[in-house]
Amino acid sequence: MSDIPSKKTDFKAMPTYAFCPVITALEVIGERWVILILRDLLRNPTRRFQDLQDSLKGCAPSTLSTRLKALEAHGLIERRLYEQHPPRLEYLLTVKGRAVGPVVASLRDWGLQLQAEDPDSQLPL
Repeated sequence: MSDIPSKKTDFKAMPTYAFCPVITALEVIGERWVILILRDLLRNPTRRFQDLQDSLKGCAPSTLSTRLKALEAHGLIERRLYEQHPPRLEYLLTVKGRAVGPVVASLRDWGLQLQAEDPDSQLPL
C-alpha cells in the first residue's frame, strides 16, 4: 500500500460551474491585460518588460508584473535572463502559451467584425 493518502473529490459538493471549461480557461486568461500580453507575445516571440509596458498603455508596472508571474505559474510563458548586471528578463510563450493563439485570433476576428458594424463605437486602449 502507498503511504500517500488518497484524495477523493466530492463532485456532488462542487458547484455546477466548476465543470465549465470556459470558466477553467478564464481562470487562467481572464484577468485584465492578460489577453493583450499574450497577443504581444504571439506577435513577437520574445518581449522585454519595457516592450510590454510600452505596448499596454494604462497598465501599471505592478499589474504587468503580477500578470506575467501568473502566466508563468500557469505555464503559458517563461522568462529568460538576457543580461546579468543588472538582471534583465525577456518573456516568451511556451508550447502551452502558443496554444492560446487561435483564441486570440478568434477575438481579433470578432473585434474586426464589431468595428466594421459600428466604426464609431471603437474604444481607445
